[in-house]
Amino acid sequence: MTSLQAVASTRLYRMIADQIAARIKAGDFPAGGRLPAERALAEQLQVSRASVREALIALEIEGYVDVRVGTGVFVCPPREDGQYQDAQSAQGTTTAATADNVDATDIGPFDLLETRLLIEPECAALAAQKASPAQIAAIRAAHEGMSLTESPSVHDRAFHSAIGAACGNAALAAAISHIWHLSTLSPVFHRLEEHFVTTKVWSEAQKEHERILAAIVDRDPIRARHAMHDHLVGILARLREDFGNGGIR
Repeated sequence: MTSLQAVASTRLYRMIADQIAARIKAGDFPAGGRLPAERALAEQLQVSRASVREALIALEIEGYVDVRVGTGVFVCPPREDGQYQDAQSAQGTTTAATADNVDATDIGPFDLLETRLLIEPECAALAAQKASPAQIAAIRAAHEGMSLTESPSVHDRAFHSAIGAACGNAALAAAISHIWHLSTLSPVFHRLEEHFVTTKVWSEAQKEHERILAAIVDRDPIRARHAMHDHLVGILARLREDFGNGGIR
């Protein structure tokens, strides 16, 4: 008996990207021209601006558009053979699957950040109540390391992981670790960071980390929860900065 094949779940942003790519190939958006603003695209497609943002970044990875922060999103010409770079070659041939056979590299960055927003504030509150002196020292060391390195993202992850380890709940800590792992697998997430995570942004994040650390040190779970919430909302806002093509923030 022939077995049934697993059905892939197509992400909304991927569907949006495919539709825009088809219009580029058809000549509806000519090479060198600027795409409509994110707001206009979201209204036409009846989707969120976050989904449009993810779709545009995916299209940039695949060679269809050039994202110029502060100016807009411009259509790229095809290669000499008339083709664009396909998604597989743009993102690499290695993929990772989640437990339900969903391509882990295809999970949108805003889904990941919104998931973090649901669980990390509570984790910070628990850490403020339960962290041992050694765990607080680890959180502090990760925070201080951000200003001493040219790779602040390494210490950023260490900071959040240390808070997860200090929450006193192994399942919650593992969930946070897994979400961070999924973020490292996402090419769309990486490209968003390339565009919007600057030295100034890292400086803002470090100040936000300082407030989280202070609340945990003071054993104040309410303040820790709010500080982590504000930090993650700040990340979302920074990654939604206007491309500069007439959209709204």
